[in-house]
Amino acid sequence: MKHIKIAAGLAHVNYGNIAGVVKEAMDAGADYVHSDAADMYNLRNLQLMGGHQIIDGIRPITDKMIECHIYTVECDRLFIEKLARVGCNMLILPAEQFLGAPLAYIINYCREFGMKIGLAVGCYTPLCFVDEAIYDIDRLHIVTHGVDETDGQDNWGWRKSSLDMVKRARKMIDEKNPGCELAIDGGLRHDNMEKLIECNPDVIVLSSAIFKDEEGIAAGVKKCRKAIDEAAEKFGLE
Repeated sequence: MKHIKIAAGLAHVNYGNIAGVVKEAMDAGADYVHSDAADMYNLRNLQLMGGHQIIDGIRPITDKMIECHIYTVECDRLFIEKLARVGCNMLILPAEQFLGAPLAYIINYCREFGMKIGLAVGCYTPLCFVDEAIYDIDRLHIVTHGVDETDGQDNWGWRKSSLDMVKRARKMIDEKNPGCELAIDGGLRHDNMEKLIECNPDVIVLSSAIFKDEEGIAAGVKKCRKAIDEAAEKFGLE
């Protein structure tokens, strides 16, 4: 049975105890740390934090992979160097903002500093934005949350169109870059992600499902792990 990795997303955490909550999630079985960061231009309302300062604070408590998912319109060599210096393993960029020559430079910078590179396809961004880059990236990251079944706060749902996109993304990766991870991110909880797991992702980013679980962080991870493994077995994923 395939082991689909859980990335503990830091969009819904107590940053006053960031190392403690991340350690609890890692000890409970999460595979990656997914740190969201924004420059307040692309996602003003979310006011995410999670750049190199946050990663520097959590690196000592885990040897598991830490990825930084940035919401921005610019990314320079210095930012990448700072992330690498504090032990970030992967930089994930919004595909709609990074096209052409700037992306080529960023891919090379990441390789120079020993980091992996991912491209995120945001809400309602066409999958075609990664047609050319798919051969050279380590992660195709599909943002799945949307307008359905959401309170606009912690409890987002995932949009219906994401099923088709994730299926097409799986096919694209299998045909063009089998070593690339396929990740799904947004609106996913232990009781609503079976249909998306059937699409065969490699990584699932979970934030409120873990850090807002009524029974605690460890319980949240274990509920999600159980749901993911049961679905992977049900659909014969390998």
